[in-house]
Amino acid sequence: MAVYRDAKCKLCRREGGKLFLKGEKCYMEKCPVSKRPTPPGQHGAGRKKVSEYGLQLREKQKTKRIYGVQEGQFRHYYEMADRMKGVTGENMLSLLERRLDNVVFRMGVGASRTQARQLVNHSHFMVNGRTVNVPSYSVKAGDVIAVKENRKNNKFFEQIKTMKVANMPKWLEFDPEKLEGRVLALPTREDVDIQIAEHMIVELYSK
Repeated sequence: MAVYRDAKCKLCRREGGKLFLKGEKCYMEKCPVSKRPTPPGQHGAGRKKVSEYGLQLREKQKTKRIYGVQEGQFRHYYEMADRMKGVTGENMLSLLERRLDNVVFRMGVGASRTQARQLVNHSHFMVNGRTVNVPSYSVKAGDVIAVKENRKNNKFFEQIKTMKVANMPKWLEFDPEKLEGRVLALPTREDVDIQIAEHMIVELYSK
C-alpha cells in the first residue's frame, strides 16, 4: 500500500483548508495553513477556476486524506454504501466513521487519526475482549473498545487517564480512568462534524 511521506500540511494547503492531520499543531498559530493558505507549488496562488469535475475530485481527495485511506479502500467504502439502504453518501460517511482508528481518535485517545492508526497497528486495543490491530476494522453498536491491561501503565495511556475529552460524539462513550469506551449507536450524518459534500463524491463515482 502506498504511504504518503511528505509534509502533511501540504495536503491541507492543497485542499484549501485544515484537515487536522497533525493534532495540536493544527490549532496553533504556527500552522502552515494559516500562514500560507494557497496550494503548494510555484504556481499555487495563480491557479484558474476549477471545473465541476475538479471540485468533485478535490472533495473525494479531501475526504480520503481526512480518514487516511487509499483509493482502493475508499472505492470499496463507496460500493458498500451504494448497496446499503438509505442515502449512499451518508452511508459512506458512517462506514468511514466506524473504522477502529477513527473511533480511537474520536474517543480522544489519539491526537490525530494518524496517531490513532499507529496505536491500533501496535496492538494496544481490544474489541469485545479480543485484540484487534486492523485500523479498518468496522465497529458495531454495543462494541466495547478498551486498552489492553498490560498496556495501561504505559506513560502515554497514563496521561490519557487525566485528560478530559472535549466534543465526544453522542454515539460513543469513553471512561478515561478505565481506558475503555463503548459504541452506543451507529453514527449518522448529523454525527459527522467535518465539512464534507458527500453528494459530490457520489456524483463523481456515478459517472
